[in-house]
Amino acid sequence: MTKTILPGQTIGIIGGGQLGRMMAIAAKEAGFKIAVLDPGMDSPTGQVADVQIVAPFNDFHALEELAEASDVITYEFENIDVAGLKQLAEIAYVPQGAELIRVTQNRIYEKQAISAADVAIADYIAAATYEELVNKSSQLDFPFVVKTATGGYDGKGQQTIFSKEELPLAEPLFQNGSCVAEAFVNFEKEISVIIQRNVHGEMMVLPVGENIHKDHILHQTIVPARIEDATLSRAKEAARKIASYLEMIGTLAVEMFVLENGEIVVNELAPRPHNSGHYSIEGTNVSQFHQHIRAICGWPLREPKLWSDTVMVNVLGEHVAPLASKIAHFPNWSIHLYGKEEAKHKRKMGHVTILTEDINETLKEIDESGIWPK
Repeated sequence: MTKTILPGQTIGIIGGGQLGRMMAIAAKEAGFKIAVLDPGMDSPTGQVADVQIVAPFNDFHALEELAEASDVITYEFENIDVAGLKQLAEIAYVPQGAELIRVTQNRIYEKQAISAADVAIADYIAAATYEELVNKSSQLDFPFVVKTATGGYDGKGQQTIFSKEELPLAEPLFQNGSCVAEAFVNFEKEISVIIQRNVHGEMMVLPVGENIHKDHILHQTIVPARIEDATLSRAKEAARKIASYLEMIGTLAVEMFVLENGEIVVNELAPRPHNSGHYSIEGTNVSQFHQHIRAICGWPLREPKLWSDTVMVNVLGEHVAPLASKIAHFPNWSIHLYGKEEAKHKRKMGHVTILTEDINETLKEIDESGIWPK
């Protein structure tokens, strides 16, 4: 069953973080109302919503309340209770369903799905216990990375193992359940491909971004990614294969490694708008948030076009004060802050987008600003 949701109707969002906030702002531009479910009283999305439901995500009465208030429901993060989402889909219009969440919540299911879509991933082993990891460890060369199958983000829930003697370092990860061990990929670059698919099966891909991380947290996205055309084609085709195989609706971010020979290996999936796509608000004719709203509401998708080379840089808690003190110096910077109350160290508080005619000069400008110390 597909529906067309029209301006004046209400979009419900599960999750009140910055992704929901930017979704809500995009939806309001088109005349939609917003309802949000989040445990926080003053969530970034709640600040711009018409209806706020303050409750835990697994509170089914609260989900029922969201269903009653909404004409269509989406989500802004993947750690949602799958059973609750399935129940919700029985009483409300949730075009994305629960299957995409079920797959992407678990690294083992995710890897199985990517392989089934005929897309390359790193060699891996799955282990339910530490003892199973020890027994299977000879199947991979060192170093490899052990990750919890569920949970974990921004580098949390993982451990790099350089030798057999270091295997005990991975044992604490099994307190959270099964883990995967992934062969270490010797990559040249990290890129992300954000693909969006509407309820009619129409797909569009945003211009591909090149990602630079610091301490496992995304620091910069450079668009277009500085890769060969053949690699770009492979990356987009891999994203289309995965999106088609999963029959996903909405937004899927596919994070990939680019190898020295130009081949790509998929690292992980995120079933929602993605940090690396924030550049699209200023950088393209249709942002990932506008396109997401179009996709879930049954509207035709727009073909994304990049206005100019663009650099996005994340603003963490420790960058907020230095950024505020430098606003007058950089009139060409678009500054986004997410309305989070407390600027915690390493916490994502916002981002800056810079449209540029010279990427290298802009990267130099960012480095020399003093806001993001090396």
